[in-house]
Amino acid sequence: MDYVSALVPPVVMAVFFIGVVVTIVKSQGGPNKTKEDEAVDAAMARAESVKQTARPENA
Repeated sequence: MDYVSALVPPVVMAVFFIGVVVTIVKSQGGPNKTKEDEAVDAAMARAESVKQTARPENA
């Protein structure tokens, strides 16, 4: 029975990892892709504007 208790944690972690990978793959593309891309673009634009206002290039 020691071999069962030794194998359970790796098997559980493998199943969890596979579930995470499947969830990530399924969430890529589709109707969510445009929404995620817009959110990233907006965040990048905000970061760029903050960087430009915090450090003027003329100084």
